[in-house]
Amino acid sequence: MANNLFLAASNMPWPLICLIGIAVVFVGLAIIIGLVELMNLVTTKTEGKKKASAPSAAPSASAPVQSAVIENRDEIVAAVCAAVAEENGTDISAVRVISFKKI
Repeated sequence: MANNLFLAASNMPWPLICLIGIAVVFVGLAIIIGLVELMNLVTTKTEGKKKASAPSAAPSASAPVQSAVIENRDEIVAAVCAAVAEENGTDISAVRVISFKKI
C-alpha cells in the first residue's frame, strides 16, 4: 500500500505536492485558531455568569483604611530570609531585609 502511494505521488509534479502540503498546514492552523477562539468565548461567557451571580462586596470609598498589623513578623521575615538564602546559595547572614510589609 505504501509503495503504491509513493508511486502515485512520484507521478505528481513537485510544485503541486508543495502547494497541497502548504494548504494542509494552513487549514490545520485555521482549525486550531478557531478552536482557541471558541474556547475563549466559552470561558469568557462562563466567567461572566460567575461574576454576575456573585455578590459584590466592594468596600465603600468613605470607609477608613485600617493599617494591617503583622502578628508574627519576625518569624515570617526569618522564613523569607532563609528561603532567599537557600535559593541564592548563600549564608543567611548575607541576606539583609530593608523593608517588609503586608500587601
